[in-house]
Amino acid sequence: MERRVDIISDTHGYLAPELLRAIEGCDLLIHAGDITSESNYAELEVSVPVLRAVLGNNDGYYNYGPDMPRVNEFTYEGVRFSVAHYAEDLPLASSNVAVCGHTHRPRIDRVHGCLVINPGSASLPRGRREASIARLMVEDGRVLSAEIIDL
Repeated sequence: MERRVDIISDTHGYLAPELLRAIEGCDLLIHAGDITSESNYAELEVSVPVLRAVLGNNDGYYNYGPDMPRVNEFTYEGVRFSVAHYAEDLPLASSNVAVCGHTHRPRIDRVHGCLVINPGSASLPRGRREASIARLMVEDGRVLSAEIIDL
């Protein structure tokens, strides 16, 4: 069955109403770091069926619980994901989809067969006017589509 994966990053303590509306109905939410709010993290946890997240460079003073890594590798619907705040920390060779944040600039690239996604910032965009997220549709180990969505 087709599943929707929404990807966000760099919310920096602000979950905009547009963001919360955009992620409504996703099957998996990935946050690529710089949440900078324990209450925002708790709100996301109860808002989506599955949340996977990593620590960003501004998350060191926050306690999101013991299961918040700097690099998160997992399989969802047969697709191997890796998530890290910094692109250089991503294990591309072992991933189908690699997710990073930090730059606040959205991009979707293919690097050595791996789909590399930076969703931009959902609250503090740089180099463009729009806050953004990324959205994937996955099924049976395949990525069916990948796009950047302006909020």
